[in-house]
Amino acid sequence: MPNPFIPTQTVDTLAEALAVLTAMITPALLLSASGTFVLSTSIRLGRVVDRVRAIADRMDQMMHETHLEMLEERKAMLMDQMRLLSRRATVLQRAITVFYIASGLFVLTSVAIGLDALFNRGGLHWLPVALGISGAFCLLYGSWLLIGEARGAVNGLRDEMRFLNRLVDHSR
Repeated sequence: MPNPFIPTQTVDTLAEALAVLTAMITPALLLSASGTFVLSTSIRLGRVVDRVRAIADRMDQMMHETHLEMLEERKAMLMDQMRLLSRRATVLQRAITVFYIASGLFVLTSVAIGLDALFNRGGLHWLPVALGISGAFCLLYGSWLLIGEARGAVNGLRDEMRFLNRLVDHSR
């Protein structure tokens, strides 16, 4: 009985070895895209955290101010911003998780290609394809999440600008 952990067929020529290595490198390009998404999403999440901290500091300052125009409206606007930022942080956390999963799937795709070539089991040729497609779908889903998060950021900015316009109108 053959041992399943010992290759039944070896990669005999340089051309075969290079073909396997080339196939294994292809998921690395998608892994690079995943890494770029992780980095940019991390930066976006950091900006949300910084904005939450700035609003918290402003709220703390306003608690001690009694003669500020439209004080209650300012507090309400800042609390609305905090709720929006909380939703954005949740979406960004979900997106970064999906991008990390995509990265793992692309690493597994590369490993599966190598193992498939090494063990040459005809029944496992589907595995690298399935892993690669799953990783690509994760990138697509994460991109969709980031589109929604960007829309939330713009909506929050518009809300803040509308409030500032009301504040200016009130002070005239």
